[in-house]
Amino acid sequence: MQAATYHGQRDIRIEDVDERDVGPEDVRVEVDSCGICGSDLHEYAAGPIFIPEGEPHPVSGEVAPVTMGHEFSGTVTELGADVTALEVGDPVAINPILYCGECRQCREGNYHICDSIGFTGLSGGGGGFAENIVVKAEQAVPLVEGVPLEYGALVEPLAVGLHAVRRSGVQAGDSVAVFGSGPIGLSVIQCLRAAGAGHIYVSEPRAARRDRALDCGADETIDPTETDAVEFVTGETDGGVDVAFEVAGIEATYNAALQSTRPSGTMTVVSIWEEEVSSHPNSIVLGERTVTGTLAYLGGPRSGEEYGMVIDMLADGTLDPEPLVTDRIGLDHIVDDGFESLLDPDSDQVKILVKP
Repeated sequence: MQAATYHGQRDIRIEDVDERDVGPEDVRVEVDSCGICGSDLHEYAAGPIFIPEGEPHPVSGEVAPVTMGHEFSGTVTELGADVTALEVGDPVAINPILYCGECRQCREGNYHICDSIGFTGLSGGGGGFAENIVVKAEQAVPLVEGVPLEYGALVEPLAVGLHAVRRSGVQAGDSVAVFGSGPIGLSVIQCLRAAGAGHIYVSEPRAARRDRALDCGADETIDPTETDAVEFVTGETDGGVDVAFEVAGIEATYNAALQSTRPSGTMTVVSIWEEEVSSHPNSIVLGERTVTGTLAYLGGPRSGEEYGMVIDMLADGTLDPEPLVTDRIGLDHIVDDGFESLLDPDSDQVKILVKP
């Protein structure tokens, strides 16, 4: 079958790969849609980060080249002998988290921060940029009636946003600033609105993404190339917002998010980083601010928890994935019309779905 495989920086190839066998606890899923994620872009432009190179990944046992794609949905076409919770024909979204099940974090139920954390589509185990994939049945979370199959590919980024909002401790009515409105930033904004946040400020240099932030529930947007976002936000909020989110992954937004947070407020860092940043610790200490990290979403046997919440929120209209999607392309066009387009600073693209 055809699949997009990662061989190194800016080296993704469409190749024929062997289909995997279905084990007793596995299911085969025919892929409908797979989103290109910011993490995929980091791997393509500056990786490998999560993609194993040299040493096999401790859970998947694989090393590059690997099939990419970890935000995807599809239809179950084959069941392992021991699978009873799913049926052939079920529409599912895939929770790609890989975990060891043995480390302290796994024993305590925190599978998403396993010492050997990995992701199907990044760390081995196949990926959604392929015609089909074999995954553990627990990774396949059923979509409820009323949720289009394509929208299942947006459950993963929306779950990232939901987990970040839950981790932040945001309360109803809190003022919030979000720095960056790519797909994950937009997911955070939608989940903040669902959580009852108060005034939501969004700092984003691209006009098209600012417009989509407003579509997703932001109250006010700032172009940081023209307006000092820190001065604007702190001036509008009597010294800073209650909660800020860093969702762009660069030093400027890290420091701006921190400095836009009021004393005793919280900044939640959502981005995956390519490089270290420089920041003065006094920004945290003197204002008794809290900096919180957030990774992915609940996984392992808890796959259905945050995934299930997102699916229900899609079904009742609380979340709307359509503002995130800017294009749909075939697998053969994934490099030029997908990765390269998303990396183009002049592009209006936000989330591109690949249809294998």
